[in-house]
Amino acid sequence: MRLASVSPALLDVYADDGMSLEQLMAFTVTPDHGRQELVWQAISGSWQKEPYQIRRLLTENTVRASDRRAVFVGLDAYEAAGGAVLRDLFQSDDGGWLEDVALLDSLVAEKLRQEAETIAAEGWKWIEVAIDFPYGHNRGLRELDGVPAALTAEEQATIEALKAEYARLEAEHDGVDELPDEVDQRLGEIETALAAFDDRPIIYQPADIAQAGVFVGIDAEGTLLVDRGYVRPEDEVRVTEPEQNSDGEPAAAALDGAEPSAPAIQRAVITIGGQVAEPEDEDDDAVKPLPDRLLTELTAERTLALRDKLAITPSVAFQSVLHKFCMDVFSRYSSNGTAMEVSVRSASFPVQAQGLKDTPAAKAIDARHKTWEERLPKDKADLWDWLTGLTGDEQATLFAHCASFGVNALYEKGDRYGGGATPHTVEQRIADADRIASVVDLDMVEAGWRPTVENYLGRVPKRRILEAVREGAGERAAQLIDHLKKGDMAKEAERLMAETGWLPEPLRMADVDQAATADAVEPEGDCETLPEFLAGDGEEAPADEADEPHMIAAE
Repeated sequence: MRLASVSPALLDVYADDGMSLEQLMAFTVTPDHGRQELVWQAISGSWQKEPYQIRRLLTENTVRASDRRAVFVGLDAYEAAGGAVLRDLFQSDDGGWLEDVALLDSLVAEKLRQEAETIAAEGWKWIEVAIDFPYGHNRGLRELDGVPAALTAEEQATIEALKAEYARLEAEHDGVDELPDEVDQRLGEIETALAAFDDRPIIYQPADIAQAGVFVGIDAEGTLLVDRGYVRPEDEVRVTEPEQNSDGEPAAAALDGAEPSAPAIQRAVITIGGQVAEPEDEDDDAVKPLPDRLLTELTAERTLALRDKLAITPSVAFQSVLHKFCMDVFSRYSSNGTAMEVSVRSASFPVQAQGLKDTPAAKAIDARHKTWEERLPKDKADLWDWLTGLTGDEQATLFAHCASFGVNALYEKGDRYGGGATPHTVEQRIADADRIASVVDLDMVEAGWRPTVENYLGRVPKRRILEAVREGAGERAAQLIDHLKKGDMAKEAERLMAETGWLPEPLRMADVDQAATADAVEPEGDCETLPEFLAGDGEEAPADEADEPHMIAAE
């Protein structure tokens, strides 16, 4: 029956042995005959007609049902609003594909707005709403200290009953090699129920709520994310002296006990911003320097991964900071151009690829930070004595965690005129980061980086895509895709290179020995040759200059 949804024209092709049954089945993903015929026309002259490619082309403008937006809204709500879901009856489709992306986004925005309106009734000063917040979005804000809500008598009784039931079941089956399925399932249910009681809502003082705000978004699993209790610097309460009259007595306004007017509650503003698409590079035979923005995004991820590795390598973290201290203290050294920016001053990532906060390194750093925050004393006056009470290993581990926030391995476009970091300073910073990365044995593949359309392959010319596939998957793989258009080439390259361990030059381990001796060898003349990925100003070089060495004036 489902095969009847295929265009009659394609059924005729199948009848004439022009396509296989598997290919015909792939076209049933969508009932749109026009779309089916367009896809067949696009691939009929190509040798690449695999069913998975047909399904990919038919669903390239859709959203997976497993997407966080789709999970947040729910398929029932999406379909009730008139949205169509494409399904594959012949293969596992992970829930299908949502065809109307604009409708989905509007439903997400509306549901987030309603959630924000509900939270606004609690009295917060501001609410910031977004589908996905960038890494470090709450940096510079003071987090309120709330108190977990106390258990009610009914909740306490439920907890005691669950614990008693758990103990009884364990006692009844003590010594049994394998628990019955129903008992094992019940024990799991009890553990889940008890864990839910540990996640208590946080109670804040009304005065604190009036000056603080909330971040509302969607987490990676598609559930509502509400992060309450952040105070912006401009909203901090300033202590002022009461007004006095000419006799030095408090003014009447200060004596009448009048309450100040309650601060206005800023209504939630839903801002769902997308990444600005960059123009596609023209294809030519010249290998050009990587764009500045792409370099900065790649090195932002490398900086996080390097911070994570440094945080679990205390001896190297200590030596890195000591190295910087020596350069600061002894006048014979210069502290410019170092990767370890100790104060500790944490470099932000004004330019970053979407999803940076969900990388393994970002999650590991945040989990480690939260663990230490829970142990630290609330009053900073108690901090010194608390640190003194730590063991040597604990101090070293905390030192490494704090020191890791000072790592700055970011590429940035150098300012030749003194307004910011010079090209020479940026080059020195990258070399210093390479030295640290080598000692902690940083591996960006192990850190979770894989080449995708979004983070690299769709951002570079076809020549670089083919060069990457050739290096990672071999010459044969590059020949398989060299005739494709750039968009299709990038998607196929992502599939071919998923498990190859290939890395672009900014994420590879550099020749550290060469980098270490670079400072000790005087360059000839007034110029230094930069690595290829740092060459130029981020502008595409003319084809006849592509193979010429890139030079910058030495400082």
